[in-house]
Amino acid sequence: MNTLKNKVQLIGNLGNDPEIINLESGKMLAKFSIATNESYKNANGEKVTDTQWHNIVAWGKTAQIVEKFVTKGREVAIEGKLTTRSWEDKDGMKRYTTEVVCNELLMLGK
Repeated sequence: MNTLKNKVQLIGNLGNDPEIINLESGKMLAKFSIATNESYKNANGEKVTDTQWHNIVAWGKTAQIVEKFVTKGREVAIEGKLTTRSWEDKDGMKRYTTEVVCNELLMLGK
């Protein structure tokens, strides 16, 4: 059960083309976001769709696959782990972001 402590699986559609970054160290980084949708009926019986956006980062070979095959609108399944990082913005304020570090990617749909 140790491997299940921090595991995320999502299926969603890319909101934009991935951002590909080649670092000085030679490593490749792919950054993108996916939208997941959940539908339910409210108290009035009307269908409501709730969309959540998830920031995804992929490294190395996974980033290379993202660069070659993944584009805006594409449906993907990803598996990875949640990470939170912080930084200081230009005004000296501490900012935080939570991302999914993708270690597996499956392209779905067309």
